[in-house]
Formats: sequence, C-alpha cells, structure tokens
Amino acid sequence: MTKEYTSLGLMSGTSGDGVDASIIKSDGENQYSLVLDKYFQYDKDIYKNIHKIKDNINTYQDLKKLSKETRELEEKITLFHAEVVKSLAKDDVDFVGFHGQTIFHSPEKKISTQLGNGKLLSELTKKKVIYDFRKNDLKNGGEGAPLTPIFHKLLVNQKKINLPVTILNIGGIANITSIDKDKKIISKDIGPGSCLIDKWIRINSDKAYDNEGSIAKSGTVNKIILNQSLDNFYHNDISKKRSYDTKDFDLSFVRGLSLQDGAATLIEFTAQILSKKNFHKNIYVSGGGRKNKFLLESIEKAANRKIKLIDDLEIDGDFVESQAFAYLAIRSYLKLPISFPETTGVQKPCSGGTIINIK
Repeated sequence: MTKEYTSLGLMSGTSGDGVDASIIKSDGENQYSLVLDKYFQYDKDIYKNIHKIKDNINTYQDLKKLSKETRELEEKITLFHAEVVKSLAKDDVDFVGFHGQTIFHSPEKKISTQLGNGKLLSELTKKKVIYDFRKNDLKNGGEGAPLTPIFHKLLVNQKKINLPVTILNIGGIANITSIDKDKKIISKDIGPGSCLIDKWIRINSDKAYDNEGSIAKSGTVNKIILNQSLDNFYHNDISKKRSYDTKDFDLSFVRGLSLQDGAATLIEFTAQILSKKNFHKNIYVSGGGRKNKFLLESIEKAANRKIKLIDDLEIDGDFVESQAFAYLAIRSYLKLPISFPETTGVQKPCSGGTIINIK
C-alpha cells in the first residue's frame, strides 16, 4: 500500500486579504482526502502594505529598489503564516506547503517573487516546510505558472467528472485546465480574472471588491472604449503569453469613467477575453472570482456556455489552491513532477519546491 502523508497548504492570492489554509491526506499521486479548510484574514496593516508594494513594482528594478520594504513585509507575512500553522498543524502534519504572497511575476526574466521566508517559518513552527515552488520550472524553460493543473486532474478523477472538462479558475488572473477524453491536460493563464475590477473598486471607493458584481451591474459599458481596448489587447504580445502577472493589465483605458461605468466596462473586457478561449462544454469554475455573479453571467453570455460552480461537486471553490499546494508539497517531497510542458511550457516534466528540514 502506498504511504499517505498529511500536508498543510497555505495560499495567499492576488487579493492579498488573507491566507487560505487546507490540510489534506494524500499519497501525492491518486489518493486524496480533505481534513479541513480554514481562512485567516490579514490585519489591515499587512493588507495595505501588500497592495502598496505591488502598486509600486512594475519592473525588476522597482523590485530591487524596494528591497528593504519587501523584506520587512516578508517577515510580517511569515510571522502571520507561523501563527496559522501553530493553530492548525498538530504532530501528524508531515509538511507545510507554503506558497507565499506573489508581488512580481516575469517569466521573460525568469523571475517569480513570492514573499515568504520558508526557513523562518520552519524555525518558528518546527515543521518541514516546502516553498519556492516556481523556481525550478522557470529554470527549466517554463513560465512558473499555472501549477495547480495536476491537482485539478486529481479532483476530476476523484469526483468521476465526465470528460472532456474545463476547470476555469478565476483568481486575480484567470487560468484554465482542460482535460480531454484521453485524460491529457492542457493548461494556461487566459487573461485577467478579478485583478482589474478589484483594483478599480479599491482605488475609487471605500470597498475592497465589488460584491456579486452589483456596482458593475448598475453601470453602462462604454462600447467605444471596450472595443478599442480589446483590439489593443489582441494586437499585443501579451495576449500570446502562457502566464500573466497582474501588471500585464492596467486600468488606464477606463480612467475618467464613473465608478459604475468603469466597473461595467472592465467586467465586459474581462468576460470577452475569457470567453474567447477553448472551453469544453463541461465547465466548472473555482476561485474567488466565481462569487462575482455578474462576471459569471457576462462570461456565460459571451461564450454562449453554461458554467457550473466547482462547489456543486462538494469542493469548496475558495480552497482549491490551498489544497493544491498541500498536494504539491507532497509531490515535491517525493520528487514527482509538479509542472509539465502542457501546463507551464517547461522543457520536460519537473518537480519543484525547496524543502526546509526541521533542525
């Protein structure tokens, strides 16, 4: 019988509002069961500093200039994660899969920066920590993302979902995992997810996001601006990338519009881009963006497809990525591949993750 491991996955996404934590049991291959999911909200200081730093980093030079600020924030983020681990991880937890907070992602420069000190987290929690999951993929010709497809495949097998199927994950960036009838995976980032609408709401109101898309729904799409911005996107090299940073998309084209009209135009811009991708008829959506009902309605309308929530399969769509990094931690420990030519563009299937053993 294959050995089963207990792993705690920690994910802090683009919204920068907190940490999703999941404990799973798995052999790192075909077996998987969920122990628990729990969300931990960052305090206002960490949340504000994440967005302040991200807003000021557009290039690698900016990243270097802000090294002092990023180090200070990294320590705060790591200390926060340590408290999460201490509150959840009992003696039976074998690994902690620590994603960290992405602040800069540039596959062209082979850089993907996540704030999170794996060595410090291991020291503070006395746990074996696996982190820095993207570095080996980038070193071997991949784009460092997306890394969750191998876990999506496990979920599809476990839930006996009819093939072919597409898992659409809408975080800050949207990505798809498409699995055909022969169980072959194709995956890539496909465009903005919630990053544009969230930032627009954050800088133009006192809210952190547009709850269920109600603000966008009350606005009117500026079709001239929309068509011009879509044309610019499709005639830009950005549209050909396999993985995106939130900085690949900016709000300049809606500047000057009202809060409501800007939100409506951004939702339609996002929906139009996402709907142009090759979805199978069977589509399930995960990630925080699935809670924006107006965005989902807009994608369905533009794609002329019905989209189902992954929650319909008794999988909490808020915790797919934290469960994934718990699973990837086990695979990393076992030196099993976590990225593939069909997912990140890496030259050959490769493992990843830096393992910090308990001292």
